[in-house]
Amino acid sequence: MWQRLKNGLLKRVRYRETWVISFILGIIFMNYPFVQLFNKPLRLFDIPLLFLYFQVGWAVAIFVIYLFSKAIDAPDDRDSEGDHH
Repeated sequence: MWQRLKNGLLKRVRYRETWVISFILGIIFMNYPFVQLFNKPLRLFDIPLLFLYFQVGWAVAIFVIYLFSKAIDAPDDRDSEGDHH
């Protein structure tokens, strides 16, 4: 089940639209409305909320780039079907 889920996710990440949407969402989340929402004098675990927002956003961006790189390296379905003949 996990292998099928992983293959489905990697297959979907290959689409150019997924790359474009991820890029646009990254730009939106790092601009005015969202940054203003987190720019409060509140602290979570003694860390300013805005700093925490940027750190979590950075980690998510790195994970998305990791998924994209895995999708590029993953074998194509057509390649694996050709080996069984």
